[in-house]
Amino acid sequence: MKSYQQFINGSFVKSHSSEWIEVENPCTGEIISQVPKGDEVDAQEALEAAHKAQTAWAAKPAAERAGYLKRMATLIRANRIHLAKTLASEQAKILPLAQVEIDFTADYFDYYAGWARIYEGEIIQSDRPNENIFLFRKPVGVVAGICPWNFPFFVMARKVAPALLTGCTIVLKPSSLTPVTTFEFAQLVATLDLPKGVLNFVSGAGKTLGNSLVTSPLTDMVTLTGSVEAGQEIIRASAANVTKVSLELGGKAPAIVFEDADLDIAVKGIVDSRVIFSGQVCNCAERAYVHKNIYDKFLDKFVSAMKAVKYGDPFEEPVPDMSSQIDRAQQEKIDAMVVQAKHDGAEVLVGGKKADTPKGYYYEPTVLVNCRQDMEIVKKEIFGPVIPLLPFSEYDEAIALANDCEYGLTSSVFTTNINTVMQALKDLKFGETYVNREHFEGMQGFHAGWRKSGIGGADGKHGLMEYLQSQVAYIQF
Repeated sequence: MKSYQQFINGSFVKSHSSEWIEVENPCTGEIISQVPKGDEVDAQEALEAAHKAQTAWAAKPAAERAGYLKRMATLIRANRIHLAKTLASEQAKILPLAQVEIDFTADYFDYYAGWARIYEGEIIQSDRPNENIFLFRKPVGVVAGICPWNFPFFVMARKVAPALLTGCTIVLKPSSLTPVTTFEFAQLVATLDLPKGVLNFVSGAGKTLGNSLVTSPLTDMVTLTGSVEAGQEIIRASAANVTKVSLELGGKAPAIVFEDADLDIAVKGIVDSRVIFSGQVCNCAERAYVHKNIYDKFLDKFVSAMKAVKYGDPFEEPVPDMSSQIDRAQQEKIDAMVVQAKHDGAEVLVGGKKADTPKGYYYEPTVLVNCRQDMEIVKKEIFGPVIPLLPFSEYDEAIALANDCEYGLTSSVFTTNINTVMQALKDLKFGETYVNREHFEGMQGFHAGWRKSGIGGADGKHGLMEYLQSQVAYIQF
């Protein structure tokens, strides 16, 4: 079993805590590695290193900082197979999807490296005849990045790449469930001549090490990808220092299938969005509203498609469509929500229970009908391969049902009518809307939620701006 150390100030160092976090392969139950269960001292040392390094790092030209991102991308590609297998082992992501995450992460570093000569300030018109007003963009400072377990490698890059490119330094905490691929990346970073303290990786519990990262006066920004509850804790913990936060939280994405939709496209788009990584993706389609005139026909196709979904070990050949849930707690949560839905009157057409497998935390792909809008299964995030289907009669009803939600991350519509598309884009209250396709964002977009789905966002130009603050200079001559 492999053990890792904290990566602080350019070196691997022992944690001040003597405790360890054991990392489990969700498919086999085998403990595959251990990482430090770091404490408050670890957090403080990492933040001090980042704070000490930040001024000199920001003073380097952006193009020079971008060079390090390009080298990170090169290292990832050179080790892409090893990293993908590591990722699949620690989180039960099917191997092709794990490989996509690794490759996309390398591309992400290259993408943000390309912004080095592009992002800019502004010249603002003055009311005075002999004055210029300049707006400068400057790095926020020291960033604390807290990553989730569902896309641990990509979200690591989502925080590290724009932070480093803009002149910030960062302390990154991976999820305790999936820290291994991140620490493998730290070992690659250690081979670079990256200035000490610019990039630090520390593992530990959220309530101890994580809380210290958030509450420290050395932290200038906290970026979290996680649950609504975790985001609420971050807001409370960061309040004392009025620390900037950028939060990507949960989702309950609606998919609306209008009467004129291409049903084959709609079925494929929603199934793909529901079973990717066993339904453990925040922007997955979590509920579907289907026009009553095509509901039965859609249902037949959808049920057949969900019945055809295969699950199994991530390394199997042929490759399954999905694998295990991340752990027993997640499997139990999904099952409890389905049990409650059945108690409330929902009917299971496919699945509806834990999979009968000797190992792993599998849950069967599940389709529920006879659901009501007020049911927990329709209102709360499932984070598993389960989807409730509900019919609707009119456009206004579909939009109202879709918007009737405390979340506001992603949504989708299926229709062949461009007028319906444009009206829905105007009426839906979600940060992202996908039309006639699966839910999956591009790195050049802006992944940001409304309501309880978050504050701020990531990707593209606007994601870069999260790591910058403005300074306005009034220059009279």
